[in-house]
Amino acid sequence: MKKEDIITLPNPHLRQKSTKVHVVTDETIQLIKDMTNAALDWEDSRPHEISAALAAVQVDRLERVVIIRSDFDNKSNREFTALINPEIIKGESGKNTDFEGCLSVKSVYGKIPRWNKVRVKALDTEGNEIRLKAEGFLARVIQHEIDHTNGLCIVDHIKNDKKAFFTLDENGELQPLDYDKNIKNNSELWPDND
Repeated sequence: MKKEDIITLPNPHLRQKSTKVHVVTDETIQLIKDMTNAALDWEDSRPHEISAALAAVQVDRLERVVIIRSDFDNKSNREFTALINPEIIKGESGKNTDFEGCLSVKSVYGKIPRWNKVRVKALDTEGNEIRLKAEGFLARVIQHEIDHTNGLCIVDHIKNDKKAFFTLDENGELQPLDYDKNIKNNSELWPDND
């Protein structure tokens, strides 16, 4: 798969819940490879960004599969870890608000509130149940991807927060967006707006 296979808003599938994977098959493993290829192809086209993670719905497959980059700080490490049927068991240590972007939300970044720490259970690629604790940026990324499996995009968390929307300028710096002009009645972000 290529970056062109990544769907973006207003595609209605991004707001649908994904189905649980009951058995990890060869098709599931191929999906993970395809998602990794699409994420890396997207990243290769963006000088100021990394592809931190991707959910299957973002390549138009409504299955509860996500991939998360193994090393966020090293762009030359192109490995991802797959989580199948990931679910947050518990959020801990309060919440904080920080910037997030999304491969499926074109040119819009948001300041999104997330748990500082999460406990997660999922299946690995062998079909074994795994449990993990994550904090900081990894916890944020996991929550973002699990949102995708539940039909939520970053903008859904901040729809009415006029100061939470940003975009990247040509130097890779975040700049605030004018809510009334760029966000409020944006039919790509809110196709169901009256």
